Amino acid sequence: MSSSRSGRMAAAPMAALSLAVVVALATGVTRLALQPPSRETSWARCEDPSPDMAIRGCSAVIESGREMAATLARAYANRCHAFRLKGEYDEALGDCSTAINLNPSRAAAFISRGSLHFARDEHDRAIRDFDQAIRLDPSDAATFYSRALAHAARGQTDRAILDYSEAIRLRPAHADAWNNRCWSRAILGELEAALGDCEEAVRLQPDSSVPRDSRGFVHLKAGRLEAAIADYDASLRLDPRNAWSLYGRGMARRRNGDAAGAAADIAAAKKIQSDIAEEFARYGVL
Repeated sequence: MSSSRSGRMAAAPMAALSLAVVVALATGVTRLALQPPSRETSWARCEDPSPDMAIRGCSAVIESGREMAATLARAYANRCHAFRLKGEYDEALGDCSTAINLNPSRAAAFISRGSLHFARDEHDRAIRDFDQAIRLDPSDAATFYSRALAHAARGQTDRAILDYSEAIRLRPAHADAWNNRCWSRAILGELEAALGDCEEAVRLQPDSSVPRDSRGFVHLKAGRLEAAIADYDASLRLDPRNAWSLYGRGMARRRNGDAAGAAADIAAAKKIQSDIAEEFARYGVL
């Protein structure tokens, strides 16, 4: 037998062996890929700030069948929050309700479901969920603030002020609560108390147009037209497309005798928000 032929014959078993090794390695890799993630990995993903990652991780936790009711409720609540961040409200609502059924002593699930109801303009349902969350955890300023927004949306300004006040008591640096209490008090005509709230909101948020707009509204309702114009000017420097500040400044200019300036501001405001005049009228500014 020639050496070349024997070499070729010897190579055949070696090729078969190499193929077997490759197949074995590929099979092992496939099996590894098909294995579900560990419980620790799934939970780490379930609590990831990325909504997509959280949904994937929480779904793995839920489908594993390894969790007790309390931890399963947490996974549903986390997935509810992730769906809510993605704007998938129906899926989120179902998960929050499941979390509450599994563990009705967990305030976070009621807060998330209340926020979902609020986003869907279901304000009565939102208030009921926030009520229960507050019964379970009366120390959370954010829940009082959320319930205040729901009361305000229903036109219950007095109740909204009470909840803004409690949010401020629990978190004195809650700038949005100071600002919204200012606005609510201005609606009720409590202008000096409103002004104090707006001053604190401006101090806490020096780079935001919103509290300056609110303070301008207080001055406008009080007839302090120059002060109102100054605040609306400051608000518009920070946010030139703030329709509320444009319209408010237009109303202040009209009352102050500047017809041309008023007309320009009001037209610009209506271009940004077509119903802005109706909104101001609702708050007693015509």
